[in-house]
Amino acid sequence: MRRYWITALGLLQILALVLQACSAPNFKATANKLNEVRIGGGSKKEDSRQVKLSVYMYVTDVRVQNVYYAISRAFEAKNPEIRVELQFPGFQYEEILKVKLSTNELPDIFDTHGWAKIRYGKYLEDLSDAPWAKQLTDTIKSAVTDDQGKVYVLPVSEARDGFSYNINVLEKYHIRVPKTYDELMAAADIIVKESHGQVVPFFFSGVDSWTIGQYFDYFANGFLENSGDDWKQWERIAVIWKEMFDKGYINKDVLTVKYSELPKLFAEDKVAFSFASPSFADDAYEINTGTKIGIMPVPSMNERAVPTFSGGERNTLGIWKNSSHLKEAKLLVNFFAQPDNMKKIADVVKIPPGLKGITPQHEFMPFYKQYKDVPVIPYFDRIYLPNGMWEVVRRLGIELLAGEITPVKFEQVMKQEEERLSN
Repeated sequence: MRRYWITALGLLQILALVLQACSAPNFKATANKLNEVRIGGGSKKEDSRQVKLSVYMYVTDVRVQNVYYAISRAFEAKNPEIRVELQFPGFQYEEILKVKLSTNELPDIFDTHGWAKIRYGKYLEDLSDAPWAKQLTDTIKSAVTDDQGKVYVLPVSEARDGFSYNINVLEKYHIRVPKTYDELMAAADIIVKESHGQVVPFFFSGVDSWTIGQYFDYFANGFLENSGDDWKQWERIAVIWKEMFDKGYINKDVLTVKYSELPKLFAEDKVAFSFASPSFADDAYEINTGTKIGIMPVPSMNERAVPTFSGGERNTLGIWKNSSHLKEAKLLVNFFAQPDNMKKIADVVKIPPGLKGITPQHEFMPFYKQYKDVPVIPYFDRIYLPNGMWEVVRRLGIELLAGEITPVKFEQVMKQEEERLSN
């Protein structure tokens, strides 16, 4: 037995020497590989002579990220002297940008996620001389330009947000697409009762709390109209939010579920409405090819009003005016603005591009054509609330469902925080 172990040990030593000898000639190749960097899903060797453009985007959907990567790789192929360093920080994007603002070290190109003029305007290069600048859609133009003619960003995709709804569920329970808030609540009641609680009318995620913020942003436009300081109306919105939950209209696991569960629920016909655009549709189709999704405007708060979309920026490309690579940054932004590239992005995000002359072919375009005359009004918080209130609304919405505050307290904290953040 002892001789066996000695023999085995000797064989292992010989094998190690052989492997070392075989690998020695490849040491330089291995070192070279270590010098390669992974950029946007592919590998590319470092070249000290290349201009490196830093690009930050608030895009969390992997499908959409992959399109941005593909367009960037195509740009690099045409412009080998430029390397595009794409970053997708996820839901921490806004906090990261705030830090970069405070140090005045912004990326060469970045997504202004709804705040091109108000928050980032003074940091952005004027793009009014860009070849695409005269193609801005009528519904996005006021959000990304000013009275002096400055164009702040390229609006890659334009928010025209209402509800995504499950066509199968509405057909099963013989529900017409709601046009008013009362019709929406009546539909929710039918769904809960006739499905015996197996189908939930509205899906929200406390983990991805932007979904909760959508509720308050949508209906604030209907309740508060022209200002954010009608504080009793905030109490009213909070009361309705809590009632929706108490009546079983909102998923019971709202505080713990992730938004990533939504495609599965739609595919299984277990949810009727989502307060968001249908960018999740492809994931639902993969689970069930029979999934049918529609989009609709936000129902009006009374019969005298009309349904509306909430609009403005979705994703943009703005150039930091103090970038050391303005020329190269403009080349990249203009490349993204080419019709084929804008169409590629539109077809995966399922919403309209911010430029005229682009013809997306995704399945929701018939709905956008159907509702082409529906008013598009800016997201409420972007116009009437100070920077930071979006986080406050989301937090208070969660606390209300958790029983930590009352609707009266919701209104009081909203007022206090608005005054604090305004100052």
